[in-house]
Amino acid sequence: MISKIFNFFDKLEDRIRGKLSRHPIPYGIISGIAVVLFWRGVWEGSDLLGMHPFVSLLVGLIGLLATGVLVSEFIGKSLIISGLKGEKKIEEREIKDIEQEEAVLDKIYRKLDKIETEVQGIKDQQK
Repeated sequence: MISKIFNFFDKLEDRIRGKLSRHPIPYGIISGIAVVLFWRGVWEGSDLLGMHPFVSLLVGLIGLLATGVLVSEFIGKSLIISGLKGEKKIEEREIKDIEQEEAVLDKIYRKLDKIETEVQGIKDQQK
């Protein structure tokens, strides 16, 4: 029963995300509203439970540390990786280096677009 519910919402999420990803502004607005409403619910729920702000902070911090979200969300994976590699900060890099990285990323995006088009063509042929 639970797996059926999970599968339903998993497929629903895939369909919605697939359609909204083609429209970034509405996607961002809907996502932003959902995030704010979620956190409002968390905030109001902790108030209803009578949690002291310090207790909320402590419980949240423990949860973030235990799941590894604290570091990845607030510091960022790319910042950690660049520090481990000994890379310079963006402000310290030369414009030439940044332009080269942008060119590589542009090539990757074009290849991804081509792959997505090919995959969509294969899906259309299968229908």
